[in-house]
Amino acid sequence: MTGRLVNEVVLVTGGARGIGRAVALKAAEEGAAVGLIDVLGDQLAATKAELSGAKVATAVGDITDEVSVRQAVGRLTEELGGPVTVLVNNAGKNSYADATTMSVAEWDGVFDVDLKGAWLLARQVLPSMIEHRHGAIVNVASIHAQLTTAGMFPYAAAKAGLLGMTRSLALDVAPHNVRVNAVSPGYIATDLLEEFFGEFPHEREHALGVHPLGRIGTPENVAEVVCFLASEAAAFVTGANWAVDGGLGVRYA
Repeated sequence: MTGRLVNEVVLVTGGARGIGRAVALKAAEEGAAVGLIDVLGDQLAATKAELSGAKVATAVGDITDEVSVRQAVGRLTEELGGPVTVLVNNAGKNSYADATTMSVAEWDGVFDVDLKGAWLLARQVLPSMIEHRHGAIVNVASIHAQLTTAGMFPYAAAKAGLLGMTRSLALDVAPHNVRVNAVSPGYIATDLLEEFFGEFPHEREHALGVHPLGRIGTPENVAEVVCFLASEAAAFVTGANWAVDGGLGVRYA
Protein backbone atom coordinates (compact mmCIF):
# COMPACT_ATOMS: atom_id res chain seq x y z
CA MET A 1 0.00 0.00 0.00
CA THR A 2 1.42 3.36 -1.06
CA GLY A 3 -1.50 5.59 -0.11
CA ARG A 4 -1.57 7.28 -3.52
CA LEU A 5 -5.37 7.63 -3.39
CA VAL A 6 -5.85 8.77 0.20
CA ASN A 7 -8.63 11.40 0.41
CA GLU A 8 -9.93 10.44 -3.04
CA VAL A 9 -13.46 9.23 -3.75
CA VAL A 10 -13.18 6.72 -6.58
CA LEU A 11 -16.27 5.70 -8.55
CA VAL A 12 -15.98 2.55 -10.67
CA THR A 13 -18.62 1.44 -13.15
CA GLY A 14 -18.93 -2.25 -13.85
CA GLY A 15 -17.36 -2.77 -10.44
CA ALA A 16 -18.89 -6.15 -9.66
CA ARG A 17 -16.36 -8.31 -11.46
CA GLY A 18 -13.30 -8.44 -13.71
CA ILE A 19 -11.28 -5.28 -14.21
CA GLY A 20 -13.78 -3.15 -12.28
CA ARG A 21 -13.52 -5.38 -9.21
CA ALA A 22 -9.71 -5.33 -9.41
CA VAL A 23 -9.68 -1.53 -9.68
CA ALA A 24 -11.97 -1.25 -6.65
CA LEU A 25 -9.73 -3.51 -4.56
CA LYS A 26 -6.57 -1.66 -5.61
CA ALA A 27 -8.10 1.78 -5.05
CA ALA A 28 -9.20 0.77 -1.55
CA GLU A 29 -5.71 -0.59 -0.87
CA GLU A 30 -4.33 2.79 -1.95
CA GLY A 31 -6.53 4.53 0.63
CA ALA A 32 -9.53 5.67 -1.42
CA ALA A 33 -13.19 5.64 -0.53
CA VAL A 34 -14.77 3.51 -3.25
CA GLY A 35 -18.17 3.65 -4.92
CA LEU A 36 -19.33 0.91 -7.28
CA ILE A 37 -22.10 0.88 -9.87
CA ASP A 38 -23.21 -2.26 -11.68
CA VAL A 39 -26.34 -4.02 -12.89
CA LEU A 40 -25.18 -7.30 -11.30
CA GLY A 41 -26.56 -6.90 -7.80
CA ASP A 42 -25.44 -10.24 -6.33
CA GLN A 43 -21.88 -9.96 -7.62
CA LEU A 44 -21.78 -6.32 -6.53
CA ALA A 45 -22.61 -7.41 -2.98
CA ALA A 46 -19.85 -10.01 -3.11
CA THR A 47 -17.29 -7.41 -4.18
CA LYS A 48 -18.46 -5.08 -1.42
CA ALA A 49 -17.90 -7.89 1.08
CA GLU A 50 -14.31 -8.21 -0.13
CA LEU A 51 -13.85 -4.51 0.67
CA SER A 52 -15.12 -4.83 4.23
CA GLY A 53 -12.11 -3.02 5.68
CA ALA A 54 -12.51 0.01 3.41
CA LYS A 55 -14.98 2.85 3.07
CA VAL A 56 -17.22 1.54 0.30
CA ALA A 57 -20.71 2.07 -1.10
CA THR A 58 -22.54 0.32 -3.91
CA ALA A 59 -25.47 1.08 -6.16
CA VAL A 60 -27.30 -1.17 -8.59
CA GLY A 61 -27.80 1.07 -11.57
CA ASP A 62 -28.01 1.31 -15.35
CA ILE A 63 -25.24 3.54 -16.74
CA THR A 64 -27.13 3.99 -20.01
CA ASP A 65 -30.02 5.78 -18.30
CA GLU A 66 -29.43 9.37 -17.19
CA VAL A 67 -31.95 9.22 -14.34
CA SER A 68 -30.38 6.03 -13.01
CA VAL A 69 -26.91 7.59 -13.25
CA ARG A 70 -27.98 10.73 -11.42
CA GLN A 71 -29.66 8.76 -8.64
CA ALA A 72 -26.80 6.27 -8.25
CA VAL A 73 -24.11 8.94 -8.09
CA GLY A 74 -26.22 10.91 -5.62
CA ARG A 75 -26.61 7.91 -3.30
CA LEU A 76 -22.94 7.00 -3.49
CA THR A 77 -21.63 10.49 -2.80
CA GLU A 78 -23.99 10.81 0.16
CA GLU A 79 -22.84 7.49 1.62
CA LEU A 80 -19.17 8.20 0.99
CA GLY A 81 -19.35 11.70 2.42
CA GLY A 82 -18.02 13.66 -0.51
CA PRO A 83 -18.12 14.21 -4.27
CA VAL A 84 -16.44 11.87 -6.72
CA THR A 85 -12.84 12.90 -7.42
CA VAL A 86 -11.89 9.92 -9.60
CA LEU A 87 -14.17 8.29 -12.18
CA VAL A 88 -13.24 4.96 -13.75
CA ASN A 89 -15.49 4.25 -16.72
CA ASN A 90 -15.00 0.51 -16.85
CA ALA A 91 -18.41 -0.96 -17.72
CA GLY A 92 -18.41 -2.48 -21.18
CA LYS A 93 -20.26 -4.77 -23.54
CA ASN A 94 -18.80 -7.07 -26.18
CA SER A 95 -20.31 -7.39 -29.65
CA TYR A 96 -19.76 -9.82 -32.53
CA ALA A 97 -22.20 -8.65 -35.16
CA ASP A 98 -22.63 -8.60 -38.93
CA ALA A 99 -22.89 -5.01 -40.12
CA THR A 100 -25.44 -5.96 -42.76
CA THR A 101 -27.83 -7.80 -40.45
CA MET A 102 -27.31 -6.09 -37.09
CA SER A 103 -30.44 -4.28 -35.89
CA VAL A 104 -30.49 -0.65 -34.84
CA ALA A 105 -31.47 -1.76 -31.33
CA GLU A 106 -28.42 -4.05 -31.13
CA TRP A 107 -26.15 -1.23 -32.34
CA ASP A 108 -27.61 1.16 -29.78
CA GLY A 109 -27.17 -1.43 -27.04
CA VAL A 110 -23.41 -1.60 -27.67
CA PHE A 111 -22.85 2.14 -27.99
CA ASP A 112 -25.10 2.92 -25.02
CA VAL A 113 -22.90 0.85 -22.69
CA ASP A 114 -19.46 1.34 -24.24
CA LEU A 115 -19.69 5.05 -25.05
CA LYS A 116 -22.87 6.83 -23.96
CA GLY A 117 -22.59 5.50 -20.40
CA ALA A 118 -19.09 6.91 -20.05
CA TRP A 119 -20.35 10.33 -21.14
CA LEU A 120 -23.34 10.23 -18.78
CA LEU A 121 -21.08 9.44 -15.81
CA ALA A 122 -18.55 12.10 -16.82
CA ARG A 123 -21.33 14.67 -17.22
CA GLN A 124 -22.57 13.84 -13.74
CA VAL A 125 -19.25 14.12 -11.88
CA LEU A 126 -17.34 16.76 -13.83
CA PRO A 127 -19.11 19.87 -12.44
CA SER A 128 -17.81 19.13 -8.94
CA MET A 129 -14.33 18.29 -10.23
CA ILE A 130 -14.24 21.56 -12.17
CA GLU A 131 -15.52 23.54 -9.18
CA HIS A 132 -12.84 22.10 -6.89
CA ARG A 133 -10.13 22.12 -9.58
CA HIS A 134 -9.31 18.52 -8.75
CA GLY A 135 -10.24 15.30 -10.47
CA ALA A 136 -9.31 12.50 -12.82
CA ILE A 137 -11.20 10.28 -15.24
CA VAL A 138 -9.84 6.99 -16.54
CA ASN A 139 -11.73 5.38 -19.41
CA VAL A 140 -11.22 1.65 -19.96
CA ALA A 141 -11.06 1.29 -23.74
CA SER A 142 -9.56 -1.72 -25.53
CA ILE A 143 -6.80 -2.76 -27.88
CA HIS A 144 -9.66 -2.98 -30.40
CA ALA A 145 -9.93 0.82 -30.35
CA GLN A 146 -6.85 0.98 -32.58
CA LEU A 147 -5.97 -2.57 -33.65
CA THR A 148 -8.82 -4.96 -34.25
CA THR A 149 -9.74 -8.17 -36.05
CA ALA A 150 -12.61 -9.45 -38.14
CA GLY A 151 -15.79 -10.20 -36.26
CA MET A 152 -15.58 -7.41 -33.69
CA PHE A 153 -18.22 -5.13 -35.21
CA PRO A 154 -19.21 -2.65 -33.81
CA TYR A 155 -17.25 -3.09 -30.54
CA ALA A 156 -14.10 -1.67 -32.13
CA ALA A 157 -16.01 1.38 -33.33
CA ALA A 158 -17.47 2.06 -29.88
CA LYS A 159 -14.08 1.73 -28.15
CA ALA A 160 -12.47 3.98 -30.78
CA GLY A 161 -15.15 6.51 -29.93
CA LEU A 162 -14.21 6.24 -26.27
CA LEU A 163 -10.62 7.17 -27.14
CA GLY A 164 -11.88 10.15 -29.10
CA MET A 165 -13.99 11.23 -26.14
CA THR A 166 -10.96 10.85 -23.89
CA ARG A 167 -8.88 13.22 -26.00
CA SER A 168 -11.68 15.74 -26.44
CA LEU A 169 -12.62 15.84 -22.76
CA ALA A 170 -8.97 16.06 -21.74
CA LEU A 171 -8.57 19.28 -23.68
CA ASP A 172 -11.86 20.75 -22.47
CA VAL A 173 -11.23 20.22 -18.76
CA ALA A 174 -7.45 20.68 -18.60
CA PRO A 175 -7.79 24.41 -17.73
CA HIS A 176 -9.65 23.28 -14.58
CA ASN A 177 -6.85 20.93 -13.46
CA VAL A 178 -8.92 17.87 -14.29
CA ARG A 179 -7.21 15.03 -16.18
CA VAL A 180 -8.75 12.46 -18.54
CA ASN A 181 -6.87 9.38 -19.73
CA ALA A 182 -7.62 5.94 -21.12
CA VAL A 183 -6.19 2.47 -20.77
CA SER A 184 -6.46 -0.08 -23.57
CA PRO A 185 -6.30 -3.63 -22.25
CA GLY A 186 -5.49 -6.50 -24.56
CA TYR A 187 -6.36 -10.07 -23.64
CA ILE A 188 -7.26 -9.96 -19.93
CA ALA A 189 -8.59 -12.95 -17.98
CA THR A 190 -12.15 -11.73 -17.40
CA ASP A 191 -15.67 -13.02 -17.99
CA LEU A 192 -15.80 -10.96 -21.20
CA LEU A 193 -12.70 -12.73 -22.51
CA GLU A 194 -14.22 -16.11 -21.69
CA GLU A 195 -17.31 -14.99 -23.60
CA PHE A 196 -15.06 -14.16 -26.56
CA PHE A 197 -13.27 -17.51 -26.40
CA GLY A 198 -16.65 -19.22 -26.16
CA GLU A 199 -17.68 -17.50 -29.38
CA PHE A 200 -14.32 -18.14 -31.10
CA PRO A 201 -12.75 -21.20 -29.39
CA HIS A 202 -9.81 -21.37 -31.81
CA GLU A 203 -8.64 -17.99 -30.54
CA ARG A 204 -7.55 -19.25 -27.10
CA GLU A 205 -4.34 -21.00 -28.16
CA HIS A 206 -3.71 -18.41 -30.84
CA ALA A 207 -3.86 -15.64 -28.24
CA LEU A 208 -1.23 -17.28 -26.08
CA GLY A 209 1.04 -17.76 -29.09
CA VAL A 210 1.03 -14.16 -30.29
CA HIS A 211 1.65 -12.41 -26.97
CA PRO A 212 5.28 -11.28 -26.64
CA LEU A 213 5.07 -11.87 -22.88
CA GLY A 214 3.64 -15.32 -23.51
CA ARG A 215 0.60 -15.05 -21.27
CA ILE A 216 -2.84 -13.54 -20.85
CA GLY A 217 -3.02 -10.48 -18.59
CA THR A 218 -4.85 -10.25 -15.28
CA PRO A 219 -7.41 -7.69 -14.09
CA GLU A 220 -4.85 -6.70 -11.44
CA ASN A 221 -2.36 -5.77 -14.18
CA VAL A 222 -4.86 -3.28 -15.54
CA ALA A 223 -5.89 -2.01 -12.10
CA GLU A 224 -2.31 -1.01 -11.29
CA VAL A 225 -2.17 1.25 -14.36
CA VAL A 226 -5.66 2.67 -13.80
CA CYS A 227 -4.85 3.63 -10.20
CA PHE A 228 -1.55 5.18 -11.25
CA LEU A 229 -3.32 7.36 -13.84
CA ALA A 230 -5.93 8.29 -11.23
CA SER A 231 -3.30 9.42 -8.75
CA GLU A 232 -1.15 12.53 -8.39
CA ALA A 233 1.79 10.37 -9.48
CA ALA A 234 0.40 10.97 -12.99
CA ALA A 235 -0.23 14.68 -12.44
CA PHE A 236 1.30 15.63 -15.81
CA VAL A 237 -0.48 12.93 -17.83
CA THR A 238 -3.70 13.77 -19.66
CA GLY A 239 -5.24 12.87 -22.99
CA ALA A 240 -3.15 9.70 -23.09
CA ASN A 241 -3.99 6.12 -23.98
CA TRP A 242 -1.94 3.51 -22.12
CA ALA A 243 -1.75 0.04 -23.65
CA VAL A 244 -1.91 -2.84 -21.15
CA ASP A 245 -1.61 -5.66 -23.66
CA GLY A 246 1.56 -7.64 -22.99
CA GLY A 247 3.22 -6.08 -26.05
CA LEU A 248 0.61 -7.42 -28.47
CA GLY A 249 -0.02 -3.98 -29.99
CA VAL A 250 3.59 -3.52 -31.14
CA ARG A 251 3.96 -6.95 -32.74
CA TYR A 252 4.15 -7.14 -36.54
CA ALA A 253 1.91 -9.90 -37.96
